[in-house]
Amino acid sequence: MKKLILIFAFIFSGVVSAQNIKLEGTVKDASGAVIETANVMAINQTTKAMDAYNITNDKGKFSLNLKPNTEYLIKAGYIGYAPFEKKITTANQNISLEIALKENNEIEAVEIVKEMPVTIKGDTIIYNSDSFTNGTEKKLEDVLKKLPGVEVNKDGEIEVEGKKVQKVMVEGKDFFDGDTKIATKNIPADALDKIQVLRNYNEVSNLKGLENNEENVAINIKLKAGKKNFWFGDVTAGGGFSNKLDRHIFNPKLFFYSPKYSVNVIGNLNNIGELPLTMQDYFKFTGGFKNMTRKSGSTFNVSSNDLGIMGMRNNRAKEIDAKFGAANFSYNPSKAWTISGFGIYSYNKTNLLTENIYNRVDQFNGTPTTVTENKTDKSLQSTDLGLFKISSSYVPSTKVHFDYDALIKTSNQLENQSTVSSLQGDIYTVKKQKPLAINQNLNYYYTLNDKNVFSFEMQNLFQEEDPLYQANLAKLNGQGIPVFSIFQQLNGYNTSQTRNDGNQNRLVKTNKTDTKLDYYYMVTPKSNINVTLGNTYSYQNFNSSIYQILDNGTTNNLTAPENNNQVTYKFNDVFLGLHYKFMTGKFTFNPGFTIHQFNTADTQLNSSHKMSFNRFLPDVYALWQIKKSQTLTYNYSMSNSFTDINKLAQGYVFSNYNSLFSGNRFLENSLSHVHSLRFFKYSMFNFENIFANLTYTKQVNTITNKALLTGVNQVSSSVNMPSNFPNESLSGFGSYGRSFLRYFKADVNAQLSWAKNNNIRILPDNDTDPTNNPAQYQTTKSFTQNYGFSFSTNLKNLPNLEFNYDYTINDFQSQVYYVDNPSITLEYYFLDAFSFTSEYSFYHNRNKAKTVNTEYDFLTASLSYKKKDSKFEYKINATNLLNTTSINDSSFNALGGSTNFSSYYVQPRYLIFSLKYNL
Repeated sequence: MKKLILIFAFIFSGVVSAQNIKLEGTVKDASGAVIETANVMAINQTTKAMDAYNITNDKGKFSLNLKPNTEYLIKAGYIGYAPFEKKITTANQNISLEIALKENNEIEAVEIVKEMPVTIKGDTIIYNSDSFTNGTEKKLEDVLKKLPGVEVNKDGEIEVEGKKVQKVMVEGKDFFDGDTKIATKNIPADALDKIQVLRNYNEVSNLKGLENNEENVAINIKLKAGKKNFWFGDVTAGGGFSNKLDRHIFNPKLFFYSPKYSVNVIGNLNNIGELPLTMQDYFKFTGGFKNMTRKSGSTFNVSSNDLGIMGMRNNRAKEIDAKFGAANFSYNPSKAWTISGFGIYSYNKTNLLTENIYNRVDQFNGTPTTVTENKTDKSLQSTDLGLFKISSSYVPSTKVHFDYDALIKTSNQLENQSTVSSLQGDIYTVKKQKPLAINQNLNYYYTLNDKNVFSFEMQNLFQEEDPLYQANLAKLNGQGIPVFSIFQQLNGYNTSQTRNDGNQNRLVKTNKTDTKLDYYYMVTPKSNINVTLGNTYSYQNFNSSIYQILDNGTTNNLTAPENNNQVTYKFNDVFLGLHYKFMTGKFTFNPGFTIHQFNTADTQLNSSHKMSFNRFLPDVYALWQIKKSQTLTYNYSMSNSFTDINKLAQGYVFSNYNSLFSGNRFLENSLSHVHSLRFFKYSMFNFENIFANLTYTKQVNTITNKALLTGVNQVSSSVNMPSNFPNESLSGFGSYGRSFLRYFKADVNAQLSWAKNNNIRILPDNDTDPTNNPAQYQTTKSFTQNYGFSFSTNLKNLPNLEFNYDYTINDFQSQVYYVDNPSITLEYYFLDAFSFTSEYSFYHNRNKAKTVNTEYDFLTASLSYKKKDSKFEYKINATNLLNTTSINDSSFNALGGSTNFSSYYVQPRYLIFSLKYNL
């Protein structure tokens, strides 16, 4: 580590000392008015290389760092103006230069702009990929991380100027519906020509300017000329070993783009821990479907009945075997009609080993009681995931836009887990599920004339889930002490068996349709009225049954009504909305409201329960455009949140061996007040990026838990918390970043999150009937702080370093945890053929009580060899060189204020040799 820091210091001092002459000035037009975002560059007349470039700020100023005693050609350009050129020779003093651009000769100006690493045209920022690469980049994410104002996190999510990128396109065509992770992990870096950042993005041109698109960002990749109308990509095959098993990887990537159609094919078979698609990715994959009810003021949350079979990321699994295949196409039968679609299949076999320390401190009547459980979980998971989508878009003119989409999500998941608990002995569980979801979307947009625009959107979700859960528990713990099981209190349960063996079937079906009709009337070119008529209708079935397997293998069906569910639930929301958007000077306002008529009805236990009521829900959007790239945005919304059938079904449901849940059919909606304030500033002059966000949420009549906790066992239901016990949260995020001296990029950020949650704790008494127990309100608070700093270089002919430091404080009421995480990455491209990369990360986890104090680190390295213009690349890659065995994490549960400290065993050291062939 110390040697790397010394190298970094040497590189930094060398580069800075080599660029100590400043050329400063302003760019104006013939009338003397300053020109913002004009391009200025300095071409070294000896090397013919561009030594410096800059983009003028709002005052027309530019600044170039040049070498002393060197002859330069200074070029300046802006769309619509003739290019400027002037030769200068630097000495040892700073230079001042005033540049005046003349109008016309636009073609020549465009050619000047094409040479710039970064250019701006309206709402589009264009990065020249080759200006930021040094030869070590393999994938799109490697290039994006080096662009000023762009960040890519470990999950492949992209942020530009502090805003999350919503979709990625290649040559204007959606890449797997714009999924950022699949794009960043698979598009080859050597195919990139230009990267276009599309701000204020709206894929429906009819609605451009009518809606609030200031937060919408998309990325379009322009390919190099040699990659168009030809198949390109690469095929990687490799093998190696770890301390026990042989390792392999096979990863083909094939792409074809032409004006009429495109095809992308990706495959990945490996047992080295690469997860092309995780369960987290699967569940959040929307397939490009929009949130239709985002402005309606109400949300109907369709819960997932998954059993928690969440295949961990590759840094939290002991062993992973992955198979992945994906294909994406786009075809234009005519200029107006586009047909596209994709299919994705993923299989993961995952071996998990986790050690957990559960801690909860209860304090009733002034007497604290501590519950601590140590347990070890061993899990073997297998998951088959399928995603399929077909889309059709017809845009015959600027007035008409019609599209249809259908997305199918299906999976087959199985988990076998064995647990050894200090409180509950040995436990064996099986989880199975084969969920299916079909989502269809139909949209029609019509512009009648300059004054009138119509929008019709309809979306249907059909979802079927069938989770099966089996749990087999010991009756004695490791010390031979009898263990209380939640199964024992179920009516009809046979308590005379050797072990507790509880099982449950569930079948949940959902059919939900959202329909919305919008009418926009342009009052003036800077104001419009939006009238919305919408409806959300949902019909759900929930069936479940609990049964016991006896010692002799026979089944004991627990037929008591409280152990079974046969429920139907209807939800209907009809709403009318009115919004007025207007612009005045630097301000944009969009206040409005929606009026709702809600009707709900559930049928269970041979009776029906209905509710019908109205709501008036206001919302406000306000934008202050302080400067061209400096804004302050305020949002307020009052919204109703409704639960679905899962919390209404009154029969017992369990998805864990120590947790029983009973729903409440009399639940009412909760009401939320959300205030958010967002500040943003971005300067292309010095690539300064300032972002801050503050959000306050207050939930009234919150749907919360009413729970009896007995040791680590839990029996709970849902209730509405009285309005004088609101749930509140306050979160803030701020970051400052900039690029400087062309070669350096730095960022500092802070994220704070405070939350107060209320629930009802049922207190234990002397009998086994939980219905007559006393209860009290319990408030739990948590406060999380995260601070980060990063610094990176982007040099062409010298090693590059990236240093990151993150510090986290998790104050979980009864426990406080601290995490230090410094990391450093080295990249070096040398001898025009070799590429070396290495990353080192160190983690220090500890708590305030000094009962936890762990350290671990990771080191990876790779060396590749590829001659210029060669189709073959040879690579040796080593992961977990220090052979670290486990990593740590901490979490907090507001129910009871419990904390959990986990140690995940991870994959051992791998050494992989691979060969890549580039098409």
